[in-house]
Amino acid sequence: MESSPRSSGHGRSRSSRSRGSDSSSSSSGGKSLFTAECSQEFHPHRSASAGTSLRELLSLRSTNLSQQPPPPPSSSPAQPFFRPVEPRVFDDDDPVERTPRSFRDEDASSGGEAVTITTHCEYSALARDASADDFAVLVHARAPGAGAAGPRAPLDLVTVLDVSGSMVGTKLALLKQAMGFVIDNLGPRDRLCVISFSSGACRLMLLARMSDAGKALARRAVGSLAAGGGTNIGEALRKAAKVVDDRVHSNAVASVVLLSDGQDTYTAPKRPGRHADYDALVPPSLARGTSAAPVHTFGLGADHDAAAMHTVAEVTGGTFSFVEDEAAVQDAFAQCIGGLLSVAVQDLRVDVECAHPGVRVGAVRSGNYESRVDVDGRAASVDVGEMYADEERRFLLFLQVPRACAGDDVTRLISVSCSYRDTATGRAKNVVGDDAVVRRPITATTTERSVEVVRERLRVEATDGMAAAREAAERGAHAEAVEILRSRRRAVARSGAARRGDATCAALARELREMRVRVADRWRYEQSGRAYVLAGLSSHAQQRATSTQVFTRDNRGESAEDYSVAMATTGGTTSYMTPAMLDMLDRSRRSRDHQRQHQTKERARTF
Repeated sequence: MESSPRSSGHGRSRSSRSRGSDSSSSSSGGKSLFTAECSQEFHPHRSASAGTSLRELLSLRSTNLSQQPPPPPSSSPAQPFFRPVEPRVFDDDDPVERTPRSFRDEDASSGGEAVTITTHCEYSALARDASADDFAVLVHARAPGAGAAGPRAPLDLVTVLDVSGSMVGTKLALLKQAMGFVIDNLGPRDRLCVISFSSGACRLMLLARMSDAGKALARRAVGSLAAGGGTNIGEALRKAAKVVDDRVHSNAVASVVLLSDGQDTYTAPKRPGRHADYDALVPPSLARGTSAAPVHTFGLGADHDAAAMHTVAEVTGGTFSFVEDEAAVQDAFAQCIGGLLSVAVQDLRVDVECAHPGVRVGAVRSGNYESRVDVDGRAASVDVGEMYADEERRFLLFLQVPRACAGDDVTRLISVSCSYRDTATGRAKNVVGDDAVVRRPITATTTERSVEVVRERLRVEATDGMAAAREAAERGAHAEAVEILRSRRRAVARSGAARRGDATCAALARELREMRVRVADRWRYEQSGRAYVLAGLSSHAQQRATSTQVFTRDNRGESAEDYSVAMATTGGTTSYMTPAMLDMLDRSRRSRDHQRQHQTKERARTF
């Protein structure tokens, strides 16, 4: 039987807390009040609607989006916002609903899909009397598809929402609508907590299961949001960490989503001549390696602190998304929860062992994922962690390969395997991949380079170029930044993969070109270039889609497959998009269409 969400019950013992203090209470005649921890009263019949219309979204370079009227600000005034009176410990979270044993046993007996792990050598052959100091081998891991492992894992989601003075009006209305979409798409086994912050932070609702009553509670909490005050990101994240840390119960997947349009002036203020200490924004319990709840950050508009938001995401293992147009916030959230609601793999670790006694691992390029190489170079590993359904991770290994002995036709370079936990069942799994093998002909032969390895080399080198261009732009060397990005784009465009029409290379070239424009001078860099570059770096370092560019289908009605190809070739970091993300983006678009049609009908009735 589902438990109803509870109010905080300030000053009361845990056993006396109300478990049904919302508008569904029959004893109140439909007029009961819900009192949040900020002593804020929610009147169900006056709460703001979560269904405000959102404009049609196209690409960043499209002007259609900005030409459409924004949704009107909420017509229902929010209640006065008071400083919260909170329990000492946030141990009032709703119990979780465990997956029925019958489902787990059925999945275990059927086997289900597993992570696939493969290798690709840069060259298929190396002359027998030749050696190599940086022979590249690509290790490729792919998570099972959505639904392959049975019921998805439920999510604990903590949303941390900026309601400072700059969010007043249209921004706040769009944020409320985006949160309404999130609430609508969470299932009854998922749990949600809403935290708002300005000069301080307030937990508007406990971590509640998204049953019908829980969703009603969440909508009232979101409807109460009112803008005013400063921006205290540090306090907001400390509140989120407390929600995560104090939970009595835990779902298999947990995440924090942080949205802000401003700059923290409390925990990490900027001072002339000094760098802000952005690491101070992150509570120790949320740092990568100590928490299972990464923080995915969203910088809204031109005035947010992109460096702060990028640091928070990087330190916690999340991603940073730049939402340049405020009207795109719902799609940005949709893409994010599309991934979070499809986590298929946790605690993934890729292990590499050298198969030939003379082979050594020289280096591993793994982005933000921690990698280790043994002192003797005979083994290496990469800690990947979570993967969404259908997600892929690629890591480049550079090997020292010795000359082959007479009569050796092949050299076994490395053996690869991985271990992980299946998120839906909680069971540990181990997968062994095929060995990486190179042929050793007597004389040198001309062999084509592996497209997979070339593509990954270009991506890694382009990412290095992005980081170098950012460093140059930060010290005011914008011409240098432009030249770095131009050089990297030229290398991508001239590659054999690009000339053969490789979609990933085409997307990478477009992304580098867009970055080059945005770092060209100080004004453009401050307006959008820094955020755009940092969001790109976040995406490539994690090999995960961010919302730097959010695209939607036009009205031609192309298939999901056509849309997926378009997403991968239109530019930006969309090549990391998964089917679950694309599906949630499509739901977001259909939701806006429905709301727009409803508003049109309402206006027609009025006239």
